[in-house]
Amino acid sequence: MPVYLQIILLVAAFIIFVALIMYFGGLAVRKACFKIIAEMGEARAFKESRAVEIQDERKNFFRIGVKNIRSKALNLLIADKIVIKTNSGKYYLDKEKLDQAKSSIDK
Repeated sequence: MPVYLQIILLVAAFIIFVALIMYFGGLAVRKACFKIIAEMGEARAFKESRAVEIQDERKNFFRIGVKNIRSKALNLLIADKIVIKTNSGKYYLDKEKLDQAKSSIDK
């Protein structure tokens, strides 16, 4: 097999590998988002008075293991304004934004 063909195949394999890693990472964040929303929905945290505490960072001294996907998912939900953080550090769901997001997914 010619060298130039080997280089092209190696680059293509690397691009496919990176794309798969990004895809599966996105699926993990999506799953964590749904899990956070489900937990907050079970707690009926739809207003500030019913806000709940959520662990937003890893409490591991050595920081060993894979990256904390849950904090990334929580930050994504806050950026989309589906989850709102109170001044006391608790979180609750914005019911209207959640319904809008669900309706856009159903389309």
